[in-house]
Amino acid sequence: ELCSHVNHPLTSLDDAANAPATFSFVVPKKEISMVPDMGKWRRSQAYADYMGFILTLNEGVKRKKLTCEYKVSETVEKLLDLLGTLDRWIDETPPVDQPSRFGNKAYRTWYSKLDQEAEALVATVLPESSAPAAQEIAVYLKEAVGNATRIDYGTGHEAAFAAFLCCLCKVGALRVDDQMAMVFRVFNRYLEVMRKLQKTYRMEPAGSQGVWGLDDFQFLPFIWGSAQLVDHPTLEPRHFIEDKVVNEHYPDYMFLECIKFINEMKTGPFAEHSNQLWNISAVPNWAKVNQGLIRMYKAECLEKFPVIQHFKFGSLLSVQPVKP
Repeated sequence: ELCSHVNHPLTSLDDAANAPATFSFVVPKKEISMVPDMGKWRRSQAYADYMGFILTLNEGVKRKKLTCEYKVSETVEKLLDLLGTLDRWIDETPPVDQPSRFGNKAYRTWYSKLDQEAEALVATVLPESSAPAAQEIAVYLKEAVGNATRIDYGTGHEAAFAAFLCCLCKVGALRVDDQMAMVFRVFNRYLEVMRKLQKTYRMEPAGSQGVWGLDDFQFLPFIWGSAQLVDHPTLEPRHFIEDKVVNEHYPDYMFLECIKFINEMKTGPFAEHSNQLWNISAVPNWAKVNQGLIRMYKAECLEKFPVIQHFKFGSLLSVQPVKP
């Protein structure tokens, strides 16, 4: 079940979306300020909704290629326009000359544009009935592109983008039959723009575990990408470290697209620069990889204070505990 306001599945969301009068949106704020607050996060409605959303999309893309047929709604088209705007702003904001190689300060100029325009951009995606939600949902979009102070990007920012999509489901802008388009079109386009940001402004990995992490910047495309490959007739996990396989199949599979990007960005033996992924290539089948990555995501991202301290809670993703 995708996210929903109360505990009902996405299909019955129309009622929630059509009754904004009884519902007040808020500007999301941080609630997890110390390590002992982590229990509050794990028990929250936000955690249940977020994880439920990730897993629903995981089921939705199982055994499906990026190139397969699926519905592309008007909201999805508008989201692609929004991401296209962010992309265009990168072209309009070239990196500046500066002594340090990393963290190009032009990123801050790019970010300030988003900071000013986010609410208006989100408003273009929302149906009339959900217009009041723009201010709340825009916060997740601004959190999804990296940090302007540190000029870094990591899995917490990626999580904010998933939260952004989850909120759009909750207000009825995205629906249950948009699942495949959400991952294959919207999230994939988001990844393209993030990779361009990372390359253009030489962004630092946020809270990176170096060679011990899965990837410097992303996690979700490995989860959803491994789901795509479940029960694949010929491709096994041991194949993704072969360049030939990656180059042939990356247009169909998000996981291989991620490997291709790593290979372009890193030098040296794969086993050294991406040790965790190298280990994963020894897992016998994709279903096991998928389950293992979901467990790892919970442990390495969602249960880590340095990541979750930045998560913001509002009316759509609530810090209130799940009702028993």
